[in-house]
Amino acid sequence: MLDDRARLLLKTLIERYIADGHPVGSRALAKVSGLDVSPATIRNVMADLEEMGFIASPHTSAGRVPTPRGYRLFVDALLTVKPVEQQEAELIKGQLQVADPQRAIQVAAQLLGSLTHFAGVVLTPRRASRFRQVEFLRLSDKRVLLIIVTPEGDVQNRILVTQQSYSSAQLVEAANIFNQHFAGLSFEQARGRLHGERAALRAEIAALMEAAVAAGEQAAEEDEPVVVAGERNLLEVSDLAANLDRLRALFDLFEHKSRLMQLLELSGRAQGVQIYIGGESNKVPVDETSMVVAPYEVDGQVVGTLGVIGPTRMAYERVIPIVDITARLLSSALSRE
Repeated sequence: MLDDRARLLLKTLIERYIADGHPVGSRALAKVSGLDVSPATIRNVMADLEEMGFIASPHTSAGRVPTPRGYRLFVDALLTVKPVEQQEAELIKGQLQVADPQRAIQVAAQLLGSLTHFAGVVLTPRRASRFRQVEFLRLSDKRVLLIIVTPEGDVQNRILVTQQSYSSAQLVEAANIFNQHFAGLSFEQARGRLHGERAALRAEIAALMEAAVAAGEQAAEEDEPVVVAGERNLLEVSDLAANLDRLRALFDLFEHKSRLMQLLELSGRAQGVQIYIGGESNKVPVDETSMVVAPYEVDGQVVGTLGVIGPTRMAYERVIPIVDITARLLSSALSRE
């Protein structure tokens, strides 16, 4: 669609605008583009680019700024990505070497936020609420601690308030039966099987196991679906902070995470780094905002998505490789050796 000269001028204009945030005029573009052409020729090319919808003229300036369509062509075809510096790569790798998977996910979000100075987001693995084993520990006459161990090695605790008192021997018996019959299932599956086998169990053991199933299902529902870190960085971004309605909509997105979860789930179906630019579609609900995201894996299976949310005027050549390497290193940290 565009000849080489128009592509170079569009690339140069967008890079200049990303760097300083000011509309770019033909005279400035003539100086930095390296093309041996007159300012009049550049004005003609800019007029063509504007007519095609790649750049626009703000009312207060004679210069031009990129449109969402211009940013899309830029990131898809004109961008030169810079590799992550070795020091940053080592920092990310070192920070993610933690034993607790949930902690690694939180650290990944924090790293994305701190390294880009925008908001880091991670869609956590959707848990099937499966468990490897459970244990019961007597706390008092009618209070029992339920210990749930997931297949990933996570440990979750829930306090059960029971209708009757249980001895330590009864708690051990109930845990043994539960683990023997239901280990490896989800709590929802365990509920169905328990319903069919209830008649074969003593009433007090069946009641305790039903309480454990209900608590396990509740624990799975309480998992945080999206981890967000560094959102306060966006208060320092002039492009966003200057528009309170836009900033309010963005923080509303962070607070009501179901919409954000849908966006991240959509991007998890694609391979590699994906860039979504606000204003070009309804995928990013806040104008002047972009998402740079990538899926991450556990043992070769995609389990979630991570990325950065910031202004459309971001240094994509730096943000893209940071998102990419963080996704790769988080995959490595979460996968079994």
